Amino acid sequence: MRVLLVHERYRLRGGEDVAVEAEEALLREHGVDVASLIEDNNRIQGGGTLGLALRSIWSREGYDLVSRAIAAHRPDIVHVHNTFPLLSPAVYDAIRAHGLPVVQTLHNFRLLCANGFLLKQGAPCQECLTRLVKWPAVAHACYRGDRKASAAVAAIVGIHKALGTWRNKVDLFLALNPHSRDLFIEGGLPPDHVDVCPPAVRDPGPAAASASDRRGALFVGRLSPEKGIETLIEAWRGVDMPLDVVGEGPLSERLARLAPAHVRFHGGLSASGVSAAMTRAAVLMFPSLWYENFPLVVAEAMAHGLPTLASSDSAVVHMLEDGVSGRFARPGDVAEWRAKAAAMMAQPDMLHRMGAAARRTFETRFSAAPAFARRMELYQGLLNARTNPRTDVDAA
Repeated sequence: MRVLLVHERYRLRGGEDVAVEAEEALLREHGVDVASLIEDNNRIQGGGTLGLALRSIWSREGYDLVSRAIAAHRPDIVHVHNTFPLLSPAVYDAIRAHGLPVVQTLHNFRLLCANGFLLKQGAPCQECLTRLVKWPAVAHACYRGDRKASAAVAAIVGIHKALGTWRNKVDLFLALNPHSRDLFIEGGLPPDHVDVCPPAVRDPGPAAASASDRRGALFVGRLSPEKGIETLIEAWRGVDMPLDVVGEGPLSERLARLAPAHVRFHGGLSASGVSAAMTRAAVLMFPSLWYENFPLVVAEAMAHGLPTLASSDSAVVHMLEDGVSGRFARPGDVAEWRAKAAAMMAQPDMLHRMGAAARRTFETRFSAAPAFARRMELYQGLLNARTNPRTDVDAA
C-alpha cells in the first residue's frame, strides 16, 4: 500500500506535529510505502491576520502542491492532517481530481469553531456548533481576539459547509475519541463518514516505564490559556512538591514571574528530553480547559508508566480509569487541583500501582500493534469500497 500524508506544521511545535511524525514512522516501520507533503506555517510572511484568513478559503498553491505530490508518489490513499491556513481545503479538490480516497484526521475542532477549541473565556463553548453562519465567533472575536479575522475564519467554515466540502469531498473523517465523533456529527458531518482512530504514539519501551526513583510532578504542553496552566500554577502554591514545567507559549514570561520557587520552567525540550522528564516524575498534571481530542502527552505518560491527574471534561476520560491509572479534577477549580495533587503525591505506592496500570492500558490500546491494525482496517475498508461499491440492492 502507498500512502501520502499531508500536513501543515504550526509555528510553535505541538501535539499535531508530533502525531504526524509518529504516524509516518508507524506506517514506515510496518512496511507501508509512505511519503509526506509538509507545509510550514513559519513560511507565513506579513499580510495581516485578516488577509491570511481570506486566502485560506481556497489556495491555488495548496492545490498545486498536493497535485504534484500525488503525481510524484502515486499513492493509493491520501491522509490529510492540518491544512490551515496555507494549504486550505483546496487539497481535497486536488486529491479528488486524481480519483483517490481522502482521509482527514480531526485533530482539533476547526471545522466547527473559529478558534478550533470549542472554548470561550476559559470554558467549553458550543454556540457555533450547529450554525451555518458562525456569528458568535465574530461577536466574541474568537480567533486571536480579532473580530475581522474571526469573521474571515468563520466564513471559511461556513462557506465550505454550504458548498458541501466536508460532506462530499472527504471519504472518511477520523475523530480521536468517541465524544469528539459525536460533536462532529452534531456539527453536520455525515455519521457514516466519521470513525474513531486515536493517533499514533511513540513507545519508549518497557524499560522507561520501570523507573523506580520518581519524584515531583510534571506538566508538558503549550503555555497558553486553554491548557489550564494558570490553574495549575495557582494550585501549586499549596503543594509542597516540585513541579517541572516543559513547554513554551504566550504565557511563558508571566508565569515564570508569578510562580512559586518550587515550580521550575525548562522551556521546550526535545522528544528525548521529555521522555527523560517522564521517567523522573511521579505524576503528570493535565489541567486543560478545553475538550481536547486525544492529548498525546497523556498517552506518552502512560507509555512511561506515569499516572495522570487530568481535567474531568477532556478526552482523557476515554483514556484513563479513575483511581486505577489516574485521577480527575474539575477544570479551572484551583482548590480541587491543589487538594487532589497533594493527596496523590503523598501516596507514592499508589502512584506506582497507577503507573503500572497506565502502562498496561497503553500496551493494549495505544501501542504500535493496535495502532497499525486500526489504520490498515480503515484504509483497506476505503479501498475495498472503491473496488466493490455497494448498490442499492446490496444496501437493502
